[in-house]
Amino acid sequence: MKIDRLVSIIMILLDKKRMGAQELANMFEVSPRTIYRDIDAINIAGIPIRSISGVGGGFEIMPEYKIDKNVFSTADLSAILMGLSSFSNVVRGDELVNALAKVKSFIPAEKAKDIEIAANQICIDLSPWMGNINIQPYLEMIKTALQDHKLLCFKYTAHRGNKTVRTVEPYQLVLKSSHWYFYGYCYTRNDYRLFRLSRMSDLQMRQETFIPRDYQKPILDFEEIWVSMQTEIKIRIHKSVLDRVLEFCTYDHFEPDGDEHYIVNFPFIENEYYYDILLSFGDKCECLEPSHIRTKMKQKINKIATIYSN
Repeated sequence: MKIDRLVSIIMILLDKKRMGAQELANMFEVSPRTIYRDIDAINIAGIPIRSISGVGGGFEIMPEYKIDKNVFSTADLSAILMGLSSFSNVVRGDELVNALAKVKSFIPAEKAKDIEIAANQICIDLSPWMGNINIQPYLEMIKTALQDHKLLCFKYTAHRGNKTVRTVEPYQLVLKSSHWYFYGYCYTRNDYRLFRLSRMSDLQMRQETFIPRDYQKPILDFEEIWVSMQTEIKIRIHKSVLDRVLEFCTYDHFEPDGDEHYIVNFPFIENEYYYDILLSFGDKCECLEPSHIRTKMKQKINKIATIYSN
């Protein structure tokens, strides 16, 4: 369900007295069934839309509600503008541009300055500082495939560098922890999978379409699982990496150790990812305990030293 389409439907019904489901479906290039779901969502949000049957029937916002032009508060319009603007910075498209234009045209002149100030108080820029140059074009292609129900084919580099070729029915774009993923049904695995865009290459959209399945959204909240797996280790860090260590734990995990160092109770899971985190701090971090993790760190450091000694 797209927020820009919902906003557009509201604006259209505010401007026009009545429109039919098929007319709206043709306008937004979706099915009438999708329009009915959108209307239900708008009603749940508190904007009363009623359906008139028969010749000349359709959907309309109830007249007594339509008289009040202040459908959105300053906070509502500011939030919509921030959301649409931040998303349009990453996934470009005419529908986002049109939605932004419609929302802005809906702002009363007497509220324009207040809304502009409020919208500019928070800046959400989802575009990366640097990184994989394929991310932006891949987002555009996946977005098109989602809209047109087209199959996607690509090469994928999975855990431990294993490379496979995948053909997937795309169902959802996901932005999680500053990384883009897409969720779909993988023909190679005969199951739903979440794919990280930075690990994809040679992405192609095939011409054949697929009939969308009823699917469950991917599980994205693993906090309880991670907490149950984590243990605390004790590390000593130099203050120069303090800001980076704070990405993984809070100040209450730190205890000063002289003027230049801190002792940190660091949340840790015994896998390659967390060992790589410790290694990324270089000589500004020392694992103090437990002893077996300290020993494992020595082994990894010796392997790196062997590579460079050759």
